[in-house]
Amino acid sequence: MDNSNKNQIIVIVDDEEMVLTSLNSFLSLETEYQIKTFTSAKKALEFIKKNDVGLVVSDYLMPEMDGITFLAKVKEIKPQVPRIILTGYADKENAIKAINDVGLFQYIEKPWNNEDILIIFRNGLEKQKLIKRLEEKIKEINKAYGDLQNLQREIVKTFV
Repeated sequence: MDNSNKNQIIVIVDDEEMVLTSLNSFLSLETEYQIKTFTSAKKALEFIKKNDVGLVVSDYLMPEMDGITFLAKVKEIKPQVPRIILTGYADKENAIKAINDVGLFQYIEKPWNNEDILIIFRNGLEKQKLIKRLEEKIKEINKAYGDLQNLQREIVKTFV
């Protein structure tokens, strides 16, 4: 496994404890990710606000808050974090619509394929890592540009 993804936090929200247990057990055995599971979307949002999260996965249909609303709130709090929705076959059409509305990274159909989940999660975490790296490079370029402008002003002052 790529050590750069080691200990990254994946938040999974589903109102079915069995789904959470299944994903948590599988991911704990197969990866080094930190898995945080929640049956409450509101509690998950509080956790996400306070922690550096690498990926968020949500069930589509939940009683407290539907997955689209939850992921929209995640987008407001941490827009760069990839968001994934779990959906049953009947919800597939709405989930696809939500890809545009909420900016989903991916949707996963229930029942899921474990190998597909590993690939999707790895790709989502890699995407976030690349976005962070890009943002750092943009900051470096902006700083260098500012330094260059200051140097130019100093040169102009010297010759004027």
